[in-house]
Amino acid sequence: MKLYRFLSEDDTSAFCHKVSDAIDKGWTLYGDPTYAFDAARGVMRCGQAVVKEAEGSYSPDLKLGDQ
Repeated sequence: MKLYRFLSEDDTSAFCHKVSDAIDKGWTLYGDPTYAFDAARGVMRCGQAVVKEAEGSYSPDLKLGDQ
């Protein structure tokens, strides 16, 4: 099965660490990163989609971060 996740975080090093951790666990970048202003909180936010091939069948109960 092919899994998809969208990672997001405030524009800090925490975002880079989150993406780096996913890559280290076998996830692959998918598409371009996004960058947007969160007006409600007054901060910039980053986002990046990642994908991964995994064995088994998809289920909505699957915890993607553990794959």
